[in-house]
Amino acid sequence: MKILIIGAAGMIGRKLLHRLAAEGEIGGQKIAGFTLADVIAPQAPPGLPARALTADLTIPGAAQTLIADRPDLIFHLAGIVSGEAEKNFEKGYQVNLDGTRALFEAIRREHEGSGYRPKLIFTSSVAVFGAPLPDVIGEDFLTAPLTSYGTQKAIAELLLADYSRRGFFDGIGIRLPTICIRPGAPNAAASGFFSNILREPLVGREAILPVPDTLRHWFASPRTAISFLVHAASLDTTALGPRRNLNMPGLSATVADAIDALKTVAGEDAVNLIRREPDEGITRMISAWARDFDASRAISLGFVGETSFEDIIRIHIEDELTGSAKPS
Repeated sequence: MKILIIGAAGMIGRKLLHRLAAEGEIGGQKIAGFTLADVIAPQAPPGLPARALTADLTIPGAAQTLIADRPDLIFHLAGIVSGEAEKNFEKGYQVNLDGTRALFEAIRREHEGSGYRPKLIFTSSVAVFGAPLPDVIGEDFLTAPLTSYGTQKAIAELLLADYSRRGFFDGIGIRLPTICIRPGAPNAAASGFFSNILREPLVGREAILPVPDTLRHWFASPRTAISFLVHAASLDTTALGPRRNLNMPGLSATVADAIDALKTVAGEDAVNLIRREPDEGITRMISAWARDFDASRAISLGFVGETSFEDIIRIHIEDELTGSAKPS
């Protein structure tokens, strides 16, 4: 099996590559090699059968180059995050929508010339839902986003379902919860503070909290997000029918729940490093996002999420702080 990872230089892309490389197979099929693509050059572990390409899907011809050797499985992880997409309207649509459409079209043209039909896993977002929101989003709740980022993801979901219906590729859209705790430096995501208020205090640094403690949101760890992608790639899509986009299971929790878990795992000193600086813009945006989901459809298909914020924090410690000073 040949695998293409678009967005391979990002956090999810890197972790996915390492998981697949370690396992050497997916869905019972041996992995023959990887093509890794991103707007900055991805890095493959030494000895891994992989080629790394600098590629921007918004540039004409880039998508055709990526699928020229007809990968069997494509992970489309590339995109700009919510806060950046909201601040830069044009760039958001170019990257999150036009780049995705260019990829889908390149696959369609290859299909019509040769019958090529890969499996494609697309990372969407819970931002496809907009207020007014019920306490729990049901499986049939309308996708009516109230942000540019959510709109871009929702349009891409519709395209994925239609291109799959037409047989151009075998697509699955994975609506990821907010990923927490993200390793590395803070990014431009509006939801980035959810990670910041845990990640930074765990290593003795101050973090800013811009929203009320009562704000509730939907979470999964990076490790679990990778498991979602791997499981989706192994899934028999006949069970999906025409409904190709799935709400992933996650953990519904308030900011206070996250801080209480931090106190349990790392102590009061870590909690004292959180500084509250209210930001009405961020609060307004995040408050318009879904807080809880009925993910029974995904659960019935074998997807599994976290059940406590303490688990999410301990996963971060195990995966990112091994060998460094860390709480007991």
